[in-house]
Amino acid sequence: MILTADSVVAHRTARRKTHNGWHTTYIGQNRNTLKEGDAVPSSDGLYPMAFLVEKEAGAVVHPHFHQADQYQVVVQGSGRLGIHDIASVAVHYTDAYSAYGPIVAAEEGVAWFTLRNAWDPGARYMPEHRRQLREARAKYQHREATCGPLPPLTDAELAALTAPSMMAVIAEAPDGVGTWRYTVPADGSVVGPDPATGGGQFWLVASGSAGLPGGALLPAQSVVFVAPDDAAATLLAGPGGADLICMQFPTRARD
Repeated sequence: MILTADSVVAHRTARRKTHNGWHTTYIGQNRNTLKEGDAVPSSDGLYPMAFLVEKEAGAVVHPHFHQADQYQVVVQGSGRLGIHDIASVAVHYTDAYSAYGPIVAAEEGVAWFTLRNAWDPGARYMPEHRRQLREARAKYQHREATCGPLPPLTDAELAALTAPSMMAVIAEAPDGVGTWRYTVPADGSVVGPDPATGGGQFWLVASGSAGLPGGALLPAQSVVFVAPDDAAATLLAGPGGADLICMQFPTRARD
């Protein structure tokens, strides 16, 4: 079940104004797009979700947690997430029931992808939900992992590439959590990690363009989801090369 979402198409068809920015759905339903009467996806099964959040200058998202494992990937602007300075491309991972924040947008605003491999009904803010967080500690421990900012390669830097490269930017944990950066010269290719070692992967085109064999080229800020039972993904760079981020979720028991 490999899914792709083209950033140009998503912005043209699924970008919606919010009270302090924009929200763009890429893959799956989320609390902002689920309509009244729609069936709520099961939280026990694999359910990829990807959406882009764009916040205006000075916007604040207060400390909270989610019931799903989650990556957040900053792709534009800057600010702070908890104690971390964030800018493009910064990657932030949290286990389910791990509180984090606040997120504070700087003067130019900030935009990030939220990526999950399971349904989540939305943020649970602190301190109102502190008791629920404590009750979850029997099953979930607090975990955060971060890397970056990793500025996307410019067109000139992509053009200068002569061979593919891979670098682990969040070291792979025993349960499969890990993040890798791939740089690929024009018309080159890379093969990602074996998805069976984790709970699914999201790929982000940080700059340039890339696609799957036989598929269309995806521009910058497009995403690809690879399920745990898929073969390792092959990503083909476009004529200008590609800068790619691969993020893998942990293995968990799912239906």
